Amino acid sequence: MTGVAGRIALVTGAGNPNAIGFATARLLREAGARVAITSTTERIHTRRKELGGGDGETFAMPADLTRVDEVAALVAATEKALGPIDILVNNAGMVQVGRDEPSRPLHETSDEGWRYGIDINLTSSFLVTRAVLGGMMQRGYGRIVQMSSVTGPVVGIPGSGVYAAAKAGMLGMTRALAIEAGPHGITVNAIGPGWIHTDSSSGNEVVAGRHTPAGRAGTPEEVGHVAVFLASEEASYVTGQLIVVDGGNTIQEYKVALD
Repeated sequence: MTGVAGRIALVTGAGNPNAIGFATARLLREAGARVAITSTTERIHTRRKELGGGDGETFAMPADLTRVDEVAALVAATEKALGPIDILVNNAGMVQVGRDEPSRPLHETSDEGWRYGIDINLTSSFLVTRAVLGGMMQRGYGRIVQMSSVTGPVVGIPGSGVYAAAKAGMLGMTRALAIEAGPHGITVNAIGPGWIHTDSSSGNEVVAGRHTPAGRAGTPEEVGHVAVFLASEEASYVTGQLIVVDGGNTIQEYKVALD
């Protein structure tokens, strides 16, 4: 598959070296794309060094993607460094460095907690998508990959109402945009990861991964490979879809082994 070679990709939420965003960026780079990455902290520059490549091949910039001005600055700087953006992977969300937002029942969720959860997961995706969409439409080509979740679109977890609402919103936005952007040569798809073992995984989440049909949690790279496919020219007839990457967990009723 050579369908991302020479393309310019922007991957958000790529600051953690052992998580989905950076794994996706690395796989895109290995497949020949020129890659820009962003996160909320300066550690994104370390990730760029790990990607390899010089000026014109990789780019990194910290940004708060809930702010319109910072999103605009990120897109402008990326296109100045690498060229017009062909591929957008909206991975930012779930957690943010420096802020601990514990899970809680919806009736105990504060106004601030609701806004924060929606902003980092859904609003950020909207703002970055809107910022790159006009250029993609003018050029008649684009690939947008939304990192949603199984939580919200497929299943629910107690205490994760805000997160589930945001991730379900990402899927709704994906489907509406796929219809709007399809005539312009743009595909828009979502990925629904299940139990993926990253640095932010809790012990309970790792255990839950062992009760999937696959018998283990997934890896960031296993999600990243799906993202690279959806970002490729070869995925030109796949749009408006949710691709679940969960080791079969959501298809089973029993979550433990039966005698």
